[in-house]
Amino acid sequence: MKIEAFLPLATYPEPNTDAAASTAVDFATGIGASLHALALAVDIPDVSNTLSRLLLDTPGMIRKAETASRKSGEHLLGIVKEKATSAAIDATTETIAAPLVSLGDVAAMHARYFDLSLIAWETGNASVRMIAEAVIFGSGRPTILLPAAPDIHLIEHVAVAWDGSRVAARAVADAKLFLERASRISVITVLDEKPLEQNDAGERLATRLRNCGLAAEAVRINAEDCPIAETLQQTALQKGCKLLVMGGYGHSRMRDFVLGGATEGVISNLRLPVLLSH
Repeated sequence: MKIEAFLPLATYPEPNTDAAASTAVDFATGIGASLHALALAVDIPDVSNTLSRLLLDTPGMIRKAETASRKSGEHLLGIVKEKATSAAIDATTETIAAPLVSLGDVAAMHARYFDLSLIAWETGNASVRMIAEAVIFGSGRPTILLPAAPDIHLIEHVAVAWDGSRVAARAVADAKLFLERASRISVITVLDEKPLEQNDAGERLATRLRNCGLAAEAVRINAEDCPIAETLQQTALQKGCKLLVMGGYGHSRMRDFVLGGATEGVISNLRLPVLLSH
């Protein structure tokens, strides 16, 4: 089954970089996916009054910002088209304009029609983070965060962060395409981060995966004083994994996302491609 991936691209106030757009196409190529890229252009309502028009030329400032946003989107979509053509993968592009406060919701709504979303992650880019959080928690689909220049030739070894929870189970189900293609799966359970309902949770999942014909092993580790996100990513990298699968913990309060510790840690310091599912 061919994967259909969705790529939302930030254009305002801080657009995605050229390298980020290129990385997403490379990843889609590596997993054999088709790609739909959506440039999220900003539509700024004119709420100026007569004085602001005279002193600040507010309408002119709005037009300038909207034009810059559209041009950034066109530029990024051009990179996607060029890279996709070179890689001989199916790619389509689209631009949608919406108010700044709605851009994340628009991205999440469109993401629901694809198998997964790709987020070209850029640390410190608030526009990318806003879109990522909306897609992770609002799309109902898995989201893969991509660090700059990931090693994505073949995802032969997949790590699963497993604590036996509902969101972890959902992540495993959402990662089925990758698990079935992998030659190795490491089920990582952190023993000292929080109480576990079942001490043998990792081995139980590994056994279940082996019963399905997959090469899975249970990996039990202690975080000690290391943050949970760092522990999971470091263990995955040491094992040679190319993708980390984990549940996305968090919820929204009036558009401000409250993230769980592991989710926040991964977003703050992304070290390898991570599939988050909520």
